[in-house]
Amino acid sequence: MIAYIKGFFRYRFLLEELVKKGIKLKYRRSYLGIVWSLIEPILTTIVLVIVFGTLFNNTNPTFPLYIICGRLMHSFFSAGTKAASISIRKNAGMIKKVYVPKYLYPLSDVLFNYLIFLISLLVLILVAIYTKTAPTLLIWQCIPALVLILVLTIGVGMLLATLNVFFRDMEYLWNVLLMLIMYMSAVFYYPERILSSGFAWVLKYNPLYCIIDIFRGGIIGYMSDPWNYGYAFCFSILAVIFGTSVFKKKQDDFILQL
Repeated sequence: MIAYIKGFFRYRFLLEELVKKGIKLKYRRSYLGIVWSLIEPILTTIVLVIVFGTLFNNTNPTFPLYIICGRLMHSFFSAGTKAASISIRKNAGMIKKVYVPKYLYPLSDVLFNYLIFLISLLVLILVAIYTKTAPTLLIWQCIPALVLILVLTIGVGMLLATLNVFFRDMEYLWNVLLMLIMYMSAVFYYPERILSSGFAWVLKYNPLYCIIDIFRGGIIGYMSDPWNYGYAFCFSILAVIFGTSVFKKKQDDFILQL
């Protein structure tokens, strides 16, 4: 881990260039460019509010804000982990020719998606104005939520980057798992009924749901359950330790599989 930290500072300029490259490639040949990162969540939220608001007969005025908070957080986790999972295979040509710390590839893919995610948070202002939701003192909860979602995504991304080198089907399996995680994270429904049932563990032991609830608490103005803080913190730290450890242990074998 110490070697990773030293390498990070030594190659930080290369990491910056990889992040810039990722952003440029993502919006290459796109007329809207990064503006699309603001339009897409708004359009998706409108559809989800119409469908699930009608389906569950939901008249809560903050429902659009509730949905877009979950939508943005899950979208970053999904985009960041998927990009990281294919990062080693995608850069196989460079890895075979030039020595660069291999962890920079999944890390840069997570970071450029994180920057886009931070920009997309601007839509929360528009939705908050639409729902007439004023910020409260509890908005501080957004800070730990934003840190935890980044740490969790890096940890899972490192593990997926390793697995995807040796098991090519992992990329497709992860897409299926992401859909299941979305349904298990209360992105577009209120969790009270599940939390009061025998299936409460589906949400309580889902770190992404815990982080989303912390973030929503900061935006909408309620105090998240202390369990969410403790569990999300412990899981995220363990995820990044385990993910980087597996990556470090197997990285010398990547060249044999690419």
